[in-house]
Amino acid sequence: MDSTNLKTFIVAAELASFSLAGERLHLTQPAVSKRIAALEQELGIRLFDRIGRRVPLTEAGQALLPRAHTILQEMEDSRRLIANLSGEVGGRLSIGTSHHIGLHRLPPVLRAYTKAWPAVELDLRFMDSEAACRAVQTGQLELGIVTLPLTPLADLDSERIWTDPLRIVAGREHPLAGQRRIPPSLLSAHAAILPAHGTYTRALLEEAIGAEASGLRVSMTTNYLETIKMLVGVGLGWSVLPQTMLSDDLQALDVPDIPLTRQLGVVHHRQRTLSNAARAMLRQLRTGCHEDDTQV
Repeated sequence: MDSTNLKTFIVAAELASFSLAGERLHLTQPAVSKRIAALEQELGIRLFDRIGRRVPLTEAGQALLPRAHTILQEMEDSRRLIANLSGEVGGRLSIGTSHHIGLHRLPPVLRAYTKAWPAVELDLRFMDSEAACRAVQTGQLELGIVTLPLTPLADLDSERIWTDPLRIVAGREHPLAGQRRIPPSLLSAHAAILPAHGTYTRALLEEAIGAEASGLRVSMTTNYLETIKMLVGVGLGWSVLPQTMLSDDLQALDVPDIPLTRQLGVVHHRQRTLSNAARAMLRQLRTGCHEDDTQV
């Protein structure tokens, strides 16, 4: 099977749209249709039902989708294995990372890496840590530089690079800002601005608060920590933020017995061959981690 046609099939199946698949792949809709038609002709069966603008998978398409992922992953793994034999560090390296890590942790790492390995083409994608982990699991990304999950994920090897202490914070004028030894029950009496359910940072907070977590008054959710910082700073609620983001307009609250520390690090699929470029990135991350930890 032609790998290009398979990739097009996967994207079209995930988006249930030839036009959206074209936008993601930088192709025209007729080009996408042509590739799908070529794959259907090769297999001798229809993979999509064309119903107006909707293109749901047929039963055959549904059966092919997981196998298409496997075929492409094995092809990519074989390419990496063969390329690694040369010892050269080059080619494309796809990495998923969060906006926070990309802004506050990665710049010195990327600067040193690109200087040492200029032949590597970095494909850096910004997304939630949870999405990056899933993309590594499915083979869409080679590495994820993320907030590590509280429980290790199946098929992924993870390595801590940075320890990231968190603080419960509020604006300077917030009613909680001047109080000492705030119990978790008092937090529930005030509006909170938190990352969404399902994020590792939200799970860490709820685990630390325990039974009081069910009573939290969450007025807004966003996964962008810079946005949370702004909203808390203007007095719209309390939240949890990395200690490194504290500033003059924020007050770290005195909430005893709630230690909050998340681990930031790198994940990769344990059953897939890492490229020389990915191995070099792991070495670069390890080299810089002690320096960065002293600044936390």
